[in-house]
Amino acid sequence: QVQLVESGGGLVQVGGSLRLSCTASGRTLSNYIMAWFRQAPGKEREFVIGINWIDGRTNYANSAKGRFTISGAKNTVYLQMNNLKPEDTAIYYCAARNRFYAIDITPEAYEYWGQGTQVTVSS
Repeated sequence: QVQLVESGGGLVQVGGSLRLSCTASGRTLSNYIMAWFRQAPGKEREFVIGINWIDGRTNYANSAKGRFTISGAKNTVYLQMNNLKPEDTAIYYCAARNRFYAIDITPEAYEYWGQGTQVTVSS
């Protein structure tokens, strides 16, 4: 079992940056594939970015390429978001699945979730 807690969300202007954090307790992050998802009002939860700590492989949604990066240290995974746009406004969730699987873009593949953190980008 692992418990995930996100932080770092907030209100930012278009073009600004935010860094979200996801801190895990219970087990070390190296045991898991880690991913970030987001959900905007009235929309389905969508994959943003994921990482496999074993081989360092990452997977990016098209909307994240060139603007978002994922990294980690100890029991925290970070989502660095640059050049934010109004369409990035959403609740952002971190998620984990067993490391023996691959990065998956579907929410159903992930066993563990944080409570989410709100990101609002104002124009």
